[in-house]
Amino acid sequence: MQETAVLPQVLTAPAPTTVAAITLDLDDTLWPILPVMERCEQVLEAFLLEHAPAVARRFPKGAMRALRDSVAAERPELAHDYSAQRRLSLERAFAEARVDADAEALIERAYVTFYAERNRVQLYDDVADALPALAARCRLLALTNGNADLSSIGLAQHFHGAVLARDVGVAKPDPRIFAHARDLLAVDAAHIWHVGDDPELDVLGAQKAGFRAVWINRNGLPWPYPEHMPDLIIRDLAELGRWLDNLPSD
Repeated sequence: MQETAVLPQVLTAPAPTTVAAITLDLDDTLWPILPVMERCEQVLEAFLLEHAPAVARRFPKGAMRALRDSVAAERPELAHDYSAQRRLSLERAFAEARVDADAEALIERAYVTFYAERNRVQLYDDVADALPALAARCRLLALTNGNADLSSIGLAQHFHGAVLARDVGVAKPDPRIFAHARDLLAVDAAHIWHVGDDPELDVLGAQKAGFRAVWINRNGLPWPYPEHMPDLIIRDLAELGRWLDNLPSD
């Protein structure tokens, strides 16, 4: 006997259920980010060992991570721009290691190497099939605090576009980044459903901006803000697709 799929439940007032567009977080929503960043650090260290060994000795992988964290803490105005933080970290590492010869060119090559690895992601198992199915139903817009490049990853064809915090100048949960997405979609906020893994950045941020919020809870975690529930909780994108399939027709 075939098991019947269990549909997720709408957790707040169901109206409006019209889904005109979906904004999607990327890191830890479409792919796990931790293994990506671990590989990025390994690739960067290997590059420095080969091309700038003095920097690699002064800043092995753990020290380079600490330097990046220090730069982020010192430059809160760059909290929305991970690319700028990484470039500044490399500049400081080269300066502290007193590597002057070809430093500018090497820093750029090091960043390009790091960023190429950042875009080599392993999608969650449900994404390859669910993403094009969702895109066939309504417009999808990436909405991320990260700096992933959908074209490099090979997913751009499924999206209406991408809203990156570094381009907007603010990061989730700031309502302005959601407003920017709303304006690009030219859809009333109440009919945009944002999907993401982070309770504060994605769910509370989206709801504050007037979006409906879907928490993708891949790890079965408890919801941390019982006084502010998501509109919908799903385990993966396939479950979201099944829920959309069961919405009443307009």
